[in-house]
Amino acid sequence: MVSVTYEDLDSEKIKNLISDNNSFEIIGLTGRMGEAVSKIEHLIEAQGLSCRIYTYGRVVVAGGSILCGVAGVIGIASMIGMGGHNIVTFNPDYEVAKHIIDNKLSVIYKK
Repeated sequence: MVSVTYEDLDSEKIKNLISDNNSFEIIGLTGRMGEAVSKIEHLIEAQGLSCRIYTYGRVVVAGGSILCGVAGVIGIASMIGMGGHNIVTFNPDYEVAKHIIDNKLSVIYKK
């Protein structure tokens, strides 16, 4: 998979990767995750494509919390919210996974 940096988001390289339906990752996003998500979402939608943005590993965390009292209620609500989000963003062209710990985004072409 091709790796690019935050600085590459303003270049033609990213636009070409998207228009060629390539998957790639954006690395080194410490402190800039939110800005990078906004930029990549805009770039994908500017080409007439759809995307789903989610936090990598969220299902495991929400599922694990179901067994823990009050946290279980929050985990169930979280899973319901994720299900609704997946319905609203059904069959996207791209999925963008936020890897919070690794400070990167995985931009995966799905179709």
